[in-house]
Amino acid sequence: MDCRRADVVWLDPRDNVVVAARDLAAAETFVAGSHRIPLRRAVPLGHKIAIAPLAAGEAVFKFGHVIGFASEPIEPGEWVHSHNLSAGVIDRNPGSTQCGQDRAAGSGMLPPPRDLSLAARTFLGYRRASGKSGTRNYLAIISSVNCSASVSRAIARRFDAETLRRDFPNIDGVVAFTHGGGCGMQYGGLQHQILNRVLGGIAKHPNIGGYVLLGLGCETGTIGHLLDDQRLVQIDGIGAPAPNGATAATARRPPVLSIQDFGGTHRTIEAGVRLVAQLLPRANDVRREPVAASEIILGTNCGGSDGNSGITANPALGVAADMLVAAGGTVILGETSEIYGAEQLLTCRARNPQVAEKLLEKLRWWEWYAGVFGAVLDNNPSPGNKAGGLTTIYEKSLGAVAKGGSTELVEVYPYAAEVDARGLVVMDTPGLDPVSVTGIVAGGANIIVFTTGRGSCFGCKPTPSIKVASNTPLYRRMIDDMDLDAGRILAGCPVADVGREIFEEILAVASGKSTKSEQQNLGDEEFVPWTLGPVL
Repeated sequence: MDCRRADVVWLDPRDNVVVAARDLAAAETFVAGSHRIPLRRAVPLGHKIAIAPLAAGEAVFKFGHVIGFASEPIEPGEWVHSHNLSAGVIDRNPGSTQCGQDRAAGSGMLPPPRDLSLAARTFLGYRRASGKSGTRNYLAIISSVNCSASVSRAIARRFDAETLRRDFPNIDGVVAFTHGGGCGMQYGGLQHQILNRVLGGIAKHPNIGGYVLLGLGCETGTIGHLLDDQRLVQIDGIGAPAPNGATAATARRPPVLSIQDFGGTHRTIEAGVRLVAQLLPRANDVRREPVAASEIILGTNCGGSDGNSGITANPALGVAADMLVAAGGTVILGETSEIYGAEQLLTCRARNPQVAEKLLEKLRWWEWYAGVFGAVLDNNPSPGNKAGGLTTIYEKSLGAVAKGGSTELVEVYPYAAEVDARGLVVMDTPGLDPVSVTGIVAGGANIIVFTTGRGSCFGCKPTPSIKVASNTPLYRRMIDDMDLDAGRILAGCPVADVGREIFEEILAVASGKSTKSEQQNLGDEEFVPWTLGPVL
């Protein structure tokens, strides 16, 4: 593809800053529309440059929205960043010139017509008895509490990848899902509910072909409570989600191990190894078959973002998200703390006022939650984000929301809740990548697309994670970890073309193509359930 490289990107006619499309040297002159402006100093790739004089306190626009306010006078050609730009308080009420919203929250929008050509697309997946479709086939050892984590990992280590490939070619691996919680919490309280949803979501996940539950025996998060709360059963001897109408003859409680009941760690490990060995041939007895693309539940996330993430990788992923929705599939947008300041882009296309209010309520809760600990949401951009050109939470959020595309927002879910709607949905998750994606996967995502500008190497068993680089230098530098290069957009390649490439990659990976992280057998350590509330 013949791509024409520009020096800067001017995103919206209302913007008074542009973004460097490459490293620019001091005294270079760049062109933005009718402007020819010499740089006052060197500006790195992804950082902002003023194209108009800005008085102290004047609003700075990027993406056609306010991202903060000049903290001192700024002249055209000056680098705009943390030293002269602060977040301030933006009037995000509908109709505000700072908000940029021209439609009322929850006013709804006509859903796009289902694209028959996309609706006919398929992938090669695993049909499960639950009615869901998997893109991978793992066996899981699920710890109810951190006290059983080491034993869970010891069992998983007994099943090496080489032996599994030889004897059980349809199984992708044996994975121990361990975490730092499970006790020291209020029984039946919020943290207990969240952990149950996460563990139950993994047990019922369509990428899990069988599982064993493993506890210590005296923890607050009892396996009995988990089984009842999440209605976990096994089918024909395999720990898996129950189909509708399962009978007592076919649906029974799944394999459960308690270290205290089995007489210690050694005996529990040996019992666990025997159980997994019994499950392997049954879980291996599956074959990939054509499945409609509408069965894909796509989880989106961004990590290690930079100033180009909202220009290249995230909008391109948004194109792919729109294509998946047009095919009848589901797209999950998370990281609520990185929606803050850009929520108007979602509320104005919510299916109804109730859906819009669900999102706004989550954001009000986040303001309260951050305040409890003396924090503000503008603390969110990390040092790495800022080194890549992002300055305020508003700027980060406006770019992050682009991952969700442009379709109707149909629902807002609590953390790790089962996602049962078709179309674009929001799940309330933190911005921390492992915690966010753990909730999204527990909600049912069978594919993850993860965008990055600084180089996050996020693998995520049991769900494959496709990494999309926001800039070409990153893609080339970390070629062993990045799956796709969206940086070509900075060289003039259309966002729509890269978006279609991401969509095709989603179908290929769903059909069994290995991601870069899977090729290196990465992704065992990223299971991190969200911890809320006191440790008692």
